[in-house]
Amino acid sequence: MAGLLALCMAAGCKAQSTSQGTQDLSLNRHIEVMVRAQFNVPQDYTVALEPRKPSQIPGYDTLPVTLTRGTKKTVVEFLISTDGKTLAKLEKFDLAKDPVFSIDVAGRPVRGNPAAKVTVINFDDLECPYCARMHQSLFPGAMERYKGLVRFIYKDDPLVEIHPWAMHASVDANCLAAQSGEAYWAYVDYLHSHGDEVSGPDRIPAKSFAALDRIARQQGLLGKLDATKLDACLAKQDETQVRASAKEAESLGVEGTPALFIDGERVNGALPEELLWRVIDRALRAEGIEPPVATPAAQLQAAGTGK
Repeated sequence: MAGLLALCMAAGCKAQSTSQGTQDLSLNRHIEVMVRAQFNVPQDYTVALEPRKPSQIPGYDTLPVTLTRGTKKTVVEFLISTDGKTLAKLEKFDLAKDPVFSIDVAGRPVRGNPAAKVTVINFDDLECPYCARMHQSLFPGAMERYKGLVRFIYKDDPLVEIHPWAMHASVDANCLAAQSGEAYWAYVDYLHSHGDEVSGPDRIPAKSFAALDRIARQQGLLGKLDATKLDACLAKQDETQVRASAKEAESLGVEGTPALFIDGERVNGALPEELLWRVIDRALRAEGIEPPVATPAAQLQAAGTGK
């Protein structure tokens, strides 16, 4: 699959008596100016056009362009029409190696049907208010709507620069996940609905950390987990797993949370439920599954009021 970005070059006025060499110099200058403008090449880079080579695109030659600054060199291959009027950039996409289809979810707690054909992966920050809003849309909203048709998996992406207790929360959640998926989800549910309680009125990180550990121990007790193992994990605060997940998010181009990948399709931010459902519905239809019929808003309102 490839996209061809064509940059048409106006011929402009040309003196009829110019030599071929002068025409080549003029064309090369036009190409350099267009490359610099279209691709925002910094002024301290030199742009050098290399000899043309045959291409696999009829009517076009390959034109290597070398960008140089100091000892750093980058070669970018363009296409140029044989008549010298069009410059193009060919971009190929390797469908077999697209990272959005190979996000590492090994060992992550699953909510919903583990065998579902459609997977919703959410890069989550447990201190993020927008993540909390998305979480409320997914659970119970999307969970109830799609029942066994979809599985939900959370990955860690704490934005530590702006959320002082998010990393600690992710580590604690993974300590629970190591023993019980149900305890993990209960912890995530609680934090996404009690963030102010964890932050506290004075917003002192040490107090938040203590609150997170206390809540984790409570979930461990309710889930009948091994308290000794849980306490050791909470005390260790090993961030390795969380940082690996955050690094994966960065490699996928995630710049904020929440960031969902619904069978590979990216959703940034907390979408309204109706828009979120559209994306999930598309993924289901791609798998040959007809999505459930949406319940009209009036019926939902009536159900909520008991009328």
